[in-house]
Amino acid sequence: MMKLARLHAWPRTATAGVQLQHRLAMRVVLQPVTGRTRLMAGADAAFCDNGASALGGVVVWDRLTQTVVEQSTARVACRFPYIPGLLTFRELPALLAAFRKLRMTPEVVFADAHGLAHPRRMGLACMLGLWLNVPTVGCAKSLLCGEHGTLGRRRGSAVPLVHKGEQVGAVLRTQSGVKPVYVSPGHLCDCESACRLTLAATSKYRVPDPIRQAHQLVTRTKALLVERPRHTIS
Repeated sequence: MMKLARLHAWPRTATAGVQLQHRLAMRVVLQPVTGRTRLMAGADAAFCDNGASALGGVVVWDRLTQTVVEQSTARVACRFPYIPGLLTFRELPALLAAFRKLRMTPEVVFADAHGLAHPRRMGLACMLGLWLNVPTVGCAKSLLCGEHGTLGRRRGSAVPLVHKGEQVGAVLRTQSGVKPVYVSPGHLCDCESACRLTLAATSKYRVPDPIRQAHQLVTRTKALLVERPRHTIS
């Protein structure tokens, strides 16, 4: 089982959630990710039961063999209201429950979410990284905050994503002629490493392979739960 830190109690109100985000933002470490990275985890979440519960899915992706070597899912009741900018508190408990089931410890984690590119510098990828103590990258398909310049159309083109005078990530073209993704460091990672790792993890599609595999896992599992509501997920 993967060991996770006990970082904090879960807030129940927006005020408590914002205060916690500000407090945890001071603990995020931005640093280069060095060495070769082979085992990459992808994390994605979806809501079930009309938003009453969250389903978290995690896959461990072997970058060299291009295969899923481990996966897990977990469904957890949502105890925090739907508030933009605070969705972490609805999704993260399910993701952490899924990570706890893993036997392997990934070398880097990709989250279908923002990291530093968040108004309070505490997107889901940041908080996930603090809990896991593993280099974490946020890779989102839409912009939450910040501004950027014109991006080239070739794979690997990148421009800084800047919010209130601070670079919080990058807009990255992972495939030529395809819409870009919004990449930002979560924890134990910097902007340059986040872009490099994202490109290394992306083969034929717009999003990194680990995230794509995690999304497919969550989609399959959610469909099974709808078809067989009492089915136990693993």
